[in-house]
Amino acid sequence: MSRFTLPAALETRLPDDEADRAAVLGVALAALSLLFVVTPLRATVPGPLAVFVEVGILFAVYGMLVLGLDLQYGHTGLVNFGHVVFFAVGAYTVGILAAQGSFSGTSLGLPWPLALVGAVVAAGAVGALVGSTSIRLRDDFLAIATLAAAEIFHSITVNVSSVFGGSTGILSIPQPLDQAIGEYGTTMVATLLLFAGLTALAFAGVSRLTAAPYGRVLRAIRADELVTRSVGKPVFTYKMQAFVYGAALAGFAGGVFALYNGAISPEFFTIQVTVTVWIGMLLGGAANHRAVLGGLAIIMGLRLVSRFANQAAPVSAADFAALRLVAVGLILILVIRYRPAGIWGDPKELGVDS
Repeated sequence: MSRFTLPAALETRLPDDEADRAAVLGVALAALSLLFVVTPLRATVPGPLAVFVEVGILFAVYGMLVLGLDLQYGHTGLVNFGHVVFFAVGAYTVGILAAQGSFSGTSLGLPWPLALVGAVVAAGAVGALVGSTSIRLRDDFLAIATLAAAEIFHSITVNVSSVFGGSTGILSIPQPLDQAIGEYGTTMVATLLLFAGLTALAFAGVSRLTAAPYGRVLRAIRADELVTRSVGKPVFTYKMQAFVYGAALAGFAGGVFALYNGAISPEFFTIQVTVTVWIGMLLGGAANHRAVLGGLAIIMGLRLVSRFANQAAPVSAADFAALRLVAVGLILILVIRYRPAGIWGDPKELGVDS
């Protein structure tokens, strides 16, 4: 079988580095998405395929979350069980700043690009606050502290209804692509392309960061913090930076999710989000950006398949949901038992016995 080869002129122009290839792919996907906005080009999504497009959009959003979490845990060893709080801070910041005339909560009606910048800044600031008070804790206590931070913020969004809208949430958030295109199928395809492009750009950013000497220091901290400190590296500063970078990326993901959905409420930001990205990361293999995205694809693919299986199963929806959790738990146990570094993880990199 002959091997497919690109023209020599094109091969010399394509970047060899993984991060550069991801950046080129991200820009290309985003540009393709904008074609639907500035040209009469239109797309149709058949009814049975709509659910796949919706899951693909959610996968792209969660992909940014898992890349930020992998920077914190996979490369730095920070056990953050409250990652959803930064996702929620980004979404609520966009909602409060950009929504116009929301039925509940605060809505200031500012331009959405300004709100999106505010989401990244707010999530990074909350990350700095949480990190400065808990990052020196031992791993198990750090996990508890970050989990508590997520629950506290969730409780605030439910009870401080004058700002966060309570259980109703914040409505009337601008949907830039929907407003610019105005057609369901085309909007969904353009959103999928744009979000996939943003995830590719996030992949390029974290890959460039962890491939640099900076990333080697982070991995040294994860392997042995005392040794890293003994050679003069400011361990706390590096850990804080990794924690804030991951939080800011989660805030960006929350912001674009709010601009896609047009409304947010506390039910979108439960611990299930944190559990999903953690399982995806452990399933694929921490400290490997492609692996964590692969693990997330597996876990979200199983959830998608189970939707169809639920229709044929002779049990109620509640019982089926419980059985699905049991199945996911069993898969995770088997992976940890036989592949403790994850399906595509490197046991030597993570320092675990294979």
